Amino acid sequence: MSSATHAARRRTPASGSGPRTPRHRARSRQGRASHVSGFRIVAAAFASLMAFGTVPTPLWPLYQQRDHFGATTVTIAYAVMVVGAAFSFRSLGHLSDRIGRRRVIVPALLVAIAAAAVLAAWPALPGLIVGRFLTGVAVGLMASTATAYLTDLHHAAHPDRPHSPVPALVSTAANLGGLAMGPLLAGAAAQWLPTPLVTSYVVFAAVMAAFLVLVLSSPETVDVTLFDGDRPVRFALRPGHGAAFGVASSIGFFAFAVMGLFSSLGAIIVRGQLGISSSFIAGLTTFIAFAASALAQLALGRLTQSRLLAVGVLLFPAGLALTALSLYDPKLWLVVTAAGLAGAGAGLLFKGAVSQTVATADPASRAGVLAVFFVIAYLGLGLPSIAFSLVIQHAALRPSMIGFASALSLGAAVAVALARRGAIGTAR
Repeated sequence: MSSATHAARRRTPASGSGPRTPRHRARSRQGRASHVSGFRIVAAAFASLMAFGTVPTPLWPLYQQRDHFGATTVTIAYAVMVVGAAFSFRSLGHLSDRIGRRRVIVPALLVAIAAAAVLAAWPALPGLIVGRFLTGVAVGLMASTATAYLTDLHHAAHPDRPHSPVPALVSTAANLGGLAMGPLLAGAAAQWLPTPLVTSYVVFAAVMAAFLVLVLSSPETVDVTLFDGDRPVRFALRPGHGAAFGVASSIGFFAFAVMGLFSSLGAIIVRGQLGISSSFIAGLTTFIAFAASALAQLALGRLTQSRLLAVGVLLFPAGLALTALSLYDPKLWLVVTAAGLAGAGAGLLFKGAVSQTVATADPASRAGVLAVFFVIAYLGLGLPSIAFSLVIQHAALRPSMIGFASALSLGAAVAVALARRGAIGTAR
């Protein structure tokens, strides 16, 4: 059976077929209203789980101080989430194309709640690794599925806007905005509430449990009868879009590499270079990077993809350059400015990459294609940071940061140039 037939079978009708009687119109309005509320619920649930993923960021110095391990151990403990996410994206990320979006979102929240319980009850390093791996599995289930689910829900609620940028804008803002809130809230809890290595996990477990109940009321957008019949292809691109997908994935990799640096080592650099021991300030720096990413998308998200990438690839190296400079002139305002510029550039690059990925995907394999994209992006979240932490064990921090910033900037520039050339070629 062709992918077009799969897409037709999987599409959930909003109001049935036949003449548009007043009753039909009432049902249509009611159906669209439920899709609108579902869109909001899924976006909020998506953001809450992503926020949970970055909760340990301002807590790493506390773990480090208590257990006496170095930056490499911190980075590896952080990157365990990336391993879990990559496993989940690759093995399970396509499932919502087959069994339905909601049937994957619900387990994602359940696994995240279990991860929070492990992290709160088992604060030793083995528990930290198990909890972070489960967090990654939950993120892998949620990210590609929620992105596809938001697209489906918006199209069902607004069938007259088939090319609206809203789903991509909201999904990337929920993704990166959620990642921003985790360090801020956890830093505040660690600074002013008791038991800092427990409290944040308990609070997020309660929040995600509440969203779990709400998600159960969201409408399904996939024809689940396909589960018993033909199986869609896990990864299927539109004809001739392989190169475009590869370029989009490369951009996602470089964008997330910067976020990985701030998430894994940002708090330690703030503490070590600036001498600031405040958990709130440590979380604030990472919050600014992710928040700037989300705000840049909200402010500039309606630009064409080519212009979006062009602005992002200018802000990206500027922020990285200031990050390297802040090591030579360690001032908080400079670190904050660097985090904001780097985050904004990474956010614009990431949004452009997600939009291009969605455009390359066969409609019947949207979640599967997004899952592969997120595998590559999340490898960027972990691998460069691990490499950087290993390099600074044998080389000075400052020149290592210059080399790291230069490599990421050059890689992002090449990927964006290829993406824009492809867009111009397609337009011609």
